[in-house]
Amino acid sequence: MTDKREKQYRELGLTIAYYRKMRGITQLQLAEYVNVSRTHISNLEAPNMPTSISLDKLFDIADALDVPICKLFEFRDKI
Repeated sequence: MTDKREKQYRELGLTIAYYRKMRGITQLQLAEYVNVSRTHISNLEAPNMPTSISLDKLFDIADALDVPICKLFEFRDKI
């Protein structure tokens, strides 16, 4: 995995964490909604563990967080 791709995965994970916290949803609640383990959600959000995710699960996460999928790719510098 290239440094650029690792950075993008990290930013995606931080963006998911941002919206999850804004909605007041725990990692466990999000995991149950999208049918993955809480550990997988934790790994997605962890800045030191760039973790891949399928597009289907990414759409499920966007639905669970009630955000358009494009918002998950609007990376913020201040997250």
